[in-house]
Amino acid sequence: MSQNPLLRVENVRKSYGEEEVLRDVSFDIDRQDVEVIIGPSGSGKSTLLRCVNRLTEFQGGDVLLDGQSVLAMDVNDLRRRVGMVFQDINLFAHLTARENVTLGPRRVLGMDREEANATADRHLAEVGLSDQAESYPAELSGGQKQRVGIARALAMDPEILLFDEPTSALDPELVGEVLEVMRDLAEGGMTMLVVTHEMGFARRAATSLMFLDGGYIVERGPPEQLFERPERDRTAEFLRRLTALEEGPA
Repeated sequence: MSQNPLLRVENVRKSYGEEEVLRDVSFDIDRQDVEVIIGPSGSGKSTLLRCVNRLTEFQGGDVLLDGQSVLAMDVNDLRRRVGMVFQDINLFAHLTARENVTLGPRRVLGMDREEANATADRHLAEVGLSDQAESYPAELSGGQKQRVGIARALAMDPEILLFDEPTSALDPELVGEVLEVMRDLAEGGMTMLVVTHEMGFARRAATSLMFLDGGYIVERGPPEQLFERPERDRTAEFLRRLTALEEGPA
């Protein structure tokens, strides 16, 4: 365990009725780390992300952000510091890309219109969408909308970004443009906790890879270790199937 991690998850437990979704999950993330979470459907991956920023309340354990329990924090402050990019992008259809990005800075951070617009333009440029600032969501591709979603999260100046399968709803040809933005953020030092099935991204961008199954961390370590020398048979089996699906038929 790290001495002063940015994020510490301690023995987190979450149940829905009789069903245990997370079972004593513990790990640390240091600043500038990129933690990628993989696992089968229903393994608790998205629930874990939602527990970190309290979109879902957990029954046991704790989550510490820079040493402070998220349970003791104002929830709006927590969600400013812990940004989230969702699978379903949920942009406001009646607002332009720039207006979607300025909404949080104006309402939560108290920026005036001029400062918020400058912030939005900076982050839209960061995700390669300077030329689409005045476009409405209906005029954007799925990949462009997801990149606006990333710019929207960045505009709140978060300390860590959570990504919940950000490419799974996209057409295959649009996945690459979103992953490229995420790789650029990782290389720029953004701390990230990412749920994804994109193994190429996991291999290249992750500092640590976590395999979650049945609410447990089955195995966690550097990507090259899990891909090349997994300690658990279950990890090897899952990665073999996932890699085969990604590569497609010979």
